[in-house]
Amino acid sequence: MESQESQDAPDGTDVHRAFICASFNQDTTSLSVGTKTGYRLFSVTAVDKLDCIHEGVECPDVYIVERLFSSSLVVVVSLSMPRRMNVYHFKKGTEICNYSYSNNILSVRLNRQRLVVCLEESVYIHNIKDMKLLKTLLNTPINPTGLCALSVNHSNSYLVYPGSATIGEITVYDANNLSTLTLIQAHDSPLAALTFNASGNKLASASEKGTVIRVFSVPEGQRLFEFRRGMKRYVSISSLSFSADTQFLCASSNTETVHIFKLEQHSPSQDEESPTWSAYMGKMFTAASTYLPSQVSDMMHQDRAFATVRLNMFGLKNISALATIQKLPRLLVASSDGCLYIYNVDPQDGGECVLIQKHRLFDTNEEQVEQKEEEVPEDVSPQPASQSYAATVALPSTPPSSTTLMGYSEEGGAQKGEVIPEHEFAESPVCLDDENEFPPFGNQSN
Repeated sequence: MESQESQDAPDGTDVHRAFICASFNQDTTSLSVGTKTGYRLFSVTAVDKLDCIHEGVECPDVYIVERLFSSSLVVVVSLSMPRRMNVYHFKKGTEICNYSYSNNILSVRLNRQRLVVCLEESVYIHNIKDMKLLKTLLNTPINPTGLCALSVNHSNSYLVYPGSATIGEITVYDANNLSTLTLIQAHDSPLAALTFNASGNKLASASEKGTVIRVFSVPEGQRLFEFRRGMKRYVSISSLSFSADTQFLCASSNTETVHIFKLEQHSPSQDEESPTWSAYMGKMFTAASTYLPSQVSDMMHQDRAFATVRLNMFGLKNISALATIQKLPRLLVASSDGCLYIYNVDPQDGGECVLIQKHRLFDTNEEQVEQKEEEVPEDVSPQPASQSYAATVALPSTPPSSTTLMGYSEEGGAQKGEVIPEHEFAESPVCLDDENEFPPFGNQSN
């Protein structure tokens, strides 16, 4: 599953947090955490224990770390070199390859077919099995947070990203066939969060206002559901996540409440079979809504939260995910206070979710060391990559070298003024489609 990382832009801000970023893998079986000293991978397949399965110290100040399902492949980006992406085989302790880009890397998404790198005004699509660059989407709308989502289901590999910097328009792109499919007019204000369900046929979105969450069919772009998170205040949505069966959708923000919505179609026949006062009033509202302004009508059709979680912190960044752990539905919340919270979810009655376990991702001594480290100034400039990893610009008067283009398909070749990420591979290439090295989706039981 995919989640929006709890991270800041690579400028060194907000260093007092216990970690810099966090993300769940595609099937919510592990949690990846970026820290000032490297990164950590945790298994989240049990309630009572939290196993650290790997600690990487190859580079400090990791602000992006993404693991491919339960495989050994992990992608890391560090504040010390924010234009360079490193791909590691962490069980062997080897680097598979690295790429450098023309600007800071803001997000990375991956499934078993594609690896997508998002910059502020461009998107790079790689074939994950050999890391070849397949397509560069240049001059995309300004996307300062690197907001994008890639379908976990690699058979379709739908990619979505903002189609506008001023309104909530979504571009739906086919990352397998390398073509734009449709534009979805999702919100009036700019987008803040995007996520796919497991099968890749539904897409959830939220805007910067954070009051309304919408679900669309993919690739058609038809609006299926609309949920109201709240009306009293605007909030910053930090993550959206579907359950594996797409019955539920959770949303976390900078407030103390995590909302869980239930995706269910209301059948008209149900109202007819139960002539209750509420059913009668529901029909009256539905009839009245046809005469009301569209904004009021939309509000009347919005469903509210099926279940909620009251966090014991306010204003801290967090990401949430719905998972099935030990055959029961759970809500996982990784908070920047350095803890992972696990809640029970009642799939029948909903209501207030109960906290059943709290795990610390770091021990007390480590947190004290983090807080004592010198604060990084907000205006610090990212360090440039070393010369051997510098991105190459292909200009008409200067043909790119054969070394720069080595391993690229024709579709990924240089165009006028196009920036080609330079790359290096390990001496012993890893076969990324080897099922023994990189286990397929679903091999790990919950």
